[in-house]
Amino acid sequence: MSEIVKKIRAELVRFSDEKTRKQGEYYFKEEVKIHGLKSAQVEKISREYFRKLPDKNKSEIFILCEELFKSGYLEEAGIACMWSYNIRNQYMPGDFEVFENWVARYVTNWATCDTLCNHNVGTFLMMYPSSLKDLKKWALAPGRWMKRASAVSLIVPARKGLFLDDIFEIADILHSDTDDMVQKGYGWMLKAASQAHQTEVFSYVMQRKKTMPRTALRYAIEKLPAELKSLAMAKQ
Repeated sequence: MSEIVKKIRAELVRFSDEKTRKQGEYYFKEEVKIHGLKSAQVEKISREYFRKLPDKNKSEIFILCEELFKSGYLEEAGIACMWSYNIRNQYMPGDFEVFENWVARYVTNWATCDTLCNHNVGTFLMMYPSSLKDLKKWALAPGRWMKRASAVSLIVPARKGLFLDDIFEIADILHSDTDDMVQKGYGWMLKAASQAHQTEVFSYVMQRKKTMPRTALRYAIEKLPAELKSLAMAKQ
């Protein structure tokens, strides 16, 4: 294990708090490993130790991120996400495989899924849209987190009005999934898309409202005007 990762872990243990750890566990249905730090403390540690890195080359950063992810601790995964996002200007097309591996091996809760995918994968996709075809394969994967990742990776691009057809295609793949984490994920993706494409998203929802799970539907229409929400939620 690298010395800097050892030092980070020592810092996380030093600043850990049992009350914060218990509070953090409340937000997860599944078992999670948490040191017990406020997010601001984790961000501060992340910034401080990133500045100390002698080599900020992408390959070196990715190796350190892998070490942090392997621990399974929420805070360490958060630092891995922050560090790998810090060097986003070094992303290359082949890095999709790195992100895919991280999602498959290390994402075990919604917080790590959303942090990694919203920012890192979302930014990557805006840089290299040709990888959207590979992202859609995640929606067909058996695991809940890979499926959720396929949707939440498009949150930031969706807010910018990008990739609407791809968003609808992923939503179609996930449409009838029974997992609430997946439903919330693709509903959130549609909600983000509605900020730039209100008419199109409303039309999409209306065409599928009879079969769309109510959880996904409620998320998808959250940003719509009240009158459109009422039409979408009305039973037929």
